[in-house]
Amino acid sequence: MVERFFFSGKITDSAGEDAGNLMLLSGPPSCGKTSLLFQFAFNAAMEGKSGNRDVVFICTRRRLESKPPFLSQGVDPSSEMFQRIQMKYVEDDEAIKKYFAAFHLHHKFPFAVIIDDFGDFFDERTCQERYNSGRGRDLAMVRTLALCSSAILHAKFYCDGSGSFLVTNSINSGRRRTAKYSIALQHLFLEDLTEDDDA
Repeated sequence: MVERFFFSGKITDSAGEDAGNLMLLSGPPSCGKTSLLFQFAFNAAMEGKSGNRDVVFICTRRRLESKPPFLSQGVDPSSEMFQRIQMKYVEDDEAIKKYFAAFHLHHKFPFAVIIDDFGDFFDERTCQERYNSGRGRDLAMVRTLALCSSAILHAKFYCDGSGSFLVTNSINSGRRRTAKYSIALQHLFLEDLTEDDDA
């Protein structure tokens, strides 16, 4: 796993092993976490290239522009791999929640989603007031992480990449009924209904 944070110039075979895993990288301020995450995004973009899947890097524009990440030795700043890293700029935890609430609507799901300085999106006072608790910030962070994880797992197992959902029901007569629903303008629409023999 650690090798995915460093530049090797080649695609590793570990992509399938780590698919769906959540990782946490922590450390004191200015120790190089953003640079390591950006290198991870670059390496993930190399791995996702074969499936034509991009990487999403969520961060604050102001912070990234004031302290840009360092690139590993051997990484070409003009590499086409940087085109596969989609920057998503957000300012607070509400924007992160909105992004993941609509995650199932992606046309193609990203190979990886990276959130830089996750804890900094949660204002202590605002979270304490919202949850009426001294540990409001912790509650807000855990709930947002749960939403992120649920959204990714849901999209991975139930969506076809177009915002559609397939619901299957086996009927007592040995037949199977499948309904395809899609979400458009926050309304659920039935796109297709099929019945076939359960084999």
